[in-house]
Amino acid sequence: MSDHKGLMDGVYRYQRHIYDLTRKYYLLGRDPMIHDLAPPPGGAVLEIGCGTGRNLIAVGKAWPDAKLYGVDISEAMLEKAAASVDKAGMAGRVMLAAGDACAFDAQALLGRASFERVFISYALSMIPDWESALAQAAQCVAPGGRLDIVDFGQQEGWPSLWKRALFGWLAQFHVSPRAELGRAIRAVAADMGGVPHIEPLYRGYAVRGGLIRV
Repeated sequence: MSDHKGLMDGVYRYQRHIYDLTRKYYLLGRDPMIHDLAPPPGGAVLEIGCGTGRNLIAVGKAWPDAKLYGVDISEAMLEKAAASVDKAGMAGRVMLAAGDACAFDAQALLGRASFERVFISYALSMIPDWESALAQAAQCVAPGGRLDIVDFGQQEGWPSLWKRALFGWLAQFHVSPRAELGRAIRAVAADMGGVPHIEPLYRGYAVRGGLIRV
């Protein structure tokens, strides 16, 4: 955890101030996912890898009675998230905590072990042990709840030159789109008796997936 935490703090020490302004042009699919979260009345929503808090604020606006929680490994990002949440007037609704997405104790950090909705937005592609993070996220989903994921796809519908250029550029930011995401989601769903789903977006530019815990 310490190595990855140090890397993320280094990456975002300055980027956090311009992150939301720049990322909105290429982190596609986040808002449709948020729109579809539809937590039950009073339900709890957890974002793993919450970054600047941008997504949690959007969830809070869309679902005013939802209880909001966020976990991130980067203290720099959590500082930004806390400031953004406060500015949005949601400080009393959002609980933020520092934790490793691959292994954190939700009960100890956030005061509850499970959540009606758990989502991960463009974070699995930055987590070295991303399959452990996926399994951890699934364990946080309450019975009948849902895990939603959006991240970079494999660019199936785009020219190979575009894919090479995009992946090369993303690598500079320690981002590696996960070609095995669909397989991993199906495996986790099978282990826990869940129902998986996976679909490409924007001709494969992004991918959206997750599972329902039964």
